[in-house]
Amino acid sequence: MPQPIMSRTLHLPRTPSSPSQKPAPDRSRSPAPADPVAIRLNKRLADMGLCSRREADEWIARGWVRVNGQLAQTGQTVRLADQVEVAPQASERQQSRVTILLHKPVGYVSGLPEDGHQSAAVLVKPGTRWREDRARRRFEAAHTRGLAPAGRLDIDSTGLLVLTQDGRVAKALIGETSGVEKEYLVRVQWAPHGPRGAGVVAQNVQAVFPAERLALLRHGLLLDGQPLKPARVDWQNPEQLRFVLLEGKKRQIRRMCEQVGLHVVGLKRIRIGRVTLGNLPLGQWRYLDEHERF
Repeated sequence: MPQPIMSRTLHLPRTPSSPSQKPAPDRSRSPAPADPVAIRLNKRLADMGLCSRREADEWIARGWVRVNGQLAQTGQTVRLADQVEVAPQASERQQSRVTILLHKPVGYVSGLPEDGHQSAAVLVKPGTRWREDRARRRFEAAHTRGLAPAGRLDIDSTGLLVLTQDGRVAKALIGETSGVEKEYLVRVQWAPHGPRGAGVVAQNVQAVFPAERLALLRHGLLLDGQPLKPARVDWQNPEQLRFVLLEGKKRQIRRMCEQVGLHVVGLKRIRIGRVTLGNLPLGQWRYLDEHERF
């Protein structure tokens, strides 16, 4: 049975649907005309940055959202002139959700278990929490439920993995409009005929790698028939490259390297946005602190 709406509510501002929309007229002279464009209520809540669409549907189902004073319905559409109110229970639920930063080891998959390999989420337990975690949260069993990876690392890769219960975090990191940088250190070999072919160079790869192919890594490659966004790619040392990407296609760096004659022998993610792996030990985790932002 839906819980009752409390008197304290969050009133969502009315934002224009496009830059070409005319300013609202002076309400003291005449009422504003209703906007003809209707969108789904869950999208309206997500666009305001309050939650994900899935979370919005949960709020609606629990009776935590009203439109023009009436309980909202799942699948309902709204116009910009409609007054949307969110009950405080929704904010409390959102604040209870956690985001985990894990230093994923090789051999674990980022998502659900597959092919006999465990999910990295099994490492989130009291005994593997980093002792230097500065977050004030006390660990609860509920913090391990519903954790989803916000940007995957394949089974052969290591480094910073974000596991979250918060749809806003997932949208920010892997949503269609995400512009968050991901930084990687990638150890490579020169293998123009494949890793088992002739001519493999494992030492001082930088000296034999053609400059024009480094330029291709930065911009000009296709994956699955689609052009990749420009990337920052530079040598860190003669056998290691630093990649900074704005997207995260499946096995993207490994596939990019294959196209230019490089074979990846080690891949580690060290940064997502403004959050770095830092000194977090391998196989351990910490909470994203309330003051941290990607």
